[in-house]
Amino acid sequence: MTEAVEYDVVVLGGGPAGENIVDRTRAAGLSTALVESELVGGECSYWACVPSKALLRPVLARADARRVPGLAAAVAGPLDAAAVFAHRDYWTGNWKDDGQIDWLESTGADVYRGHGRLYGVRKVAVTSPEGEHHVLSARHAVVVATGTRAVIPDVPGLADARPWTSREATSAQAAPGRLLIVGGSVVAAEMATAWQSLGSQVTVLVRGSGLLPRMEPFAGELVAEALREAGAVVRTGVAVESVVRDGSTGPVSVVLEGGETLEADELLMATGRAPRTEDIGLDTVGLEPGGWIAVDDSCRVPGIDWLYAVGDVNHRALLTHQGKYQARIAGAVIAARAEGNAPLDDGRWGAHAATADTEALPQAVFTDPEAASVGLTLAEAERAGHRVRAVDYDLGKVSGAGLYADGYRGRARMVVDLDREILLGVTFVGPGAAELLHAATIAVAAQVPIDRLWHAVPAFPTISEIWLRLLETYRG
Repeated sequence: MTEAVEYDVVVLGGGPAGENIVDRTRAAGLSTALVESELVGGECSYWACVPSKALLRPVLARADARRVPGLAAAVAGPLDAAAVFAHRDYWTGNWKDDGQIDWLESTGADVYRGHGRLYGVRKVAVTSPEGEHHVLSARHAVVVATGTRAVIPDVPGLADARPWTSREATSAQAAPGRLLIVGGSVVAAEMATAWQSLGSQVTVLVRGSGLLPRMEPFAGELVAEALREAGAVVRTGVAVESVVRDGSTGPVSVVLEGGETLEADELLMATGRAPRTEDIGLDTVGLEPGGWIAVDDSCRVPGIDWLYAVGDVNHRALLTHQGKYQARIAGAVIAARAEGNAPLDDGRWGAHAATADTEALPQAVFTDPEAASVGLTLAEAERAGHRVRAVDYDLGKVSGAGLYADGYRGRARMVVDLDREILLGVTFVGPGAAELLHAATIAVAAQVPIDRLWHAVPAFPTISEIWLRLLETYRG
């Protein structure tokens, strides 16, 4: 190894969380190096959030337009798939990270391309694609932000069948004639929505009872209903027993438990994520390679005062916006400790605690209809021992929803803590519902009392008038 190059902070992983650590530490005047083995910008920019939403935007816009009198006939035809793919490719930078590199370098950070591994206390060893070796030493902190990878279950024949993961599903240049999707996750629901609209015959196989199991049950039910109406097949309570592929590019046969066989041109496995920690040197600091990295609310690894983990790799909340939030928190912690500022403001909702990960976690799913939620579901609140009441309302009965689209179908729920008269969670399902989410996130994170929410008057006629209807229903 060469002589170590010293920085205040070394960041291992250049996805959104890693980039935000760089932004915060550089803003605090700390010298920072970032190490990335693939594309700077990470999974989100090239194989997840950005390309999936680029694929879905024309799908949802067309669906909305088809519900508007005077416009429906103009959008009756199929999507221009080539134009959709070109739009997606533009937003991924054609899978080149020049723009991301330019931004990082503009902050004054140094970027090292290559595979990085922890190398004992406060050190990271980097091997470049050309075989060059560097050792980076951190005066204050090393931050692991290596993210996750798709899980391929140990099903006989599956690995040899070369299944799609979220990467292939968001970067494919043509719609397969028949697409089988295994899983009930956000990836499964969104990609079923996208590819059914782009020309594939989609079949979704869910082991559990429905789609989107982390949300209120009605969210997955409404999304599954819409997928079926669009021509997709959604089956629940089924499991894959084995997979066979005919040759190198032939059809894929999936055998279900019980012996039924289904055939498709491509198979997408949307069955979970695993941390990218198997070969990053965790063993050199006493941690288990291949596992999730446990952290406290400041995103620091307990017992290792210089090591932090942000983003999916810590398993707190596998969402890009939460990884960026954690990076902002951890960056503030690193800066405060580097300046010798003590004690930290790490109590609940403090400047140095990522409290929202557990108390006000927002999520938006860009299916048709959209599903958006923040905080606890009714079942989660009850399991946590809260005395709660769920307040439901038909979102389609709000004037703004009826004006937005003919036959608008949706539902809203707020979960009220009856002892404190605040909201513990809110869920919306319906066209355009994702844009309602941030108001709900503010209400939950700020613990706005129900009595004060009554004075937050929604503009008429907007879909956000749902807030008034929920509060009226609660008051009776």
